[in-house]
Amino acid sequence: MSTSPAETADQDRLSESEYRDRLRELPPSAKLVAKVLEGDSPLSQGGLAEESLLPDRTVRYALNRLEEEGLVDSRYSFKDARKQVYYLTV
Repeated sequence: MSTSPAETADQDRLSESEYRDRLRELPPSAKLVAKVLEGDSPLSQGGLAEESLLPDRTVRYALNRLEEEGLVDSRYSFKDARKQVYYLTV
């Protein structure tokens, strides 16, 4: 039995409790970036730095940690293909 891409994407999504458990162990900067993405997503790294008031380097670190935990994913921006935008996987 085959599954459609939409069904596969739904299976890959985390439950709210799994999301919170993974987020709990991360540094405060990663939690802040995740909170910003909850309200306004997708955002570029620069957009996240503006919204969170964190330095670019800190945002980059936070995004790496969130990606390692499978909480954030990225894609190329439709407006500017040179940039990546980030969004939560929940």
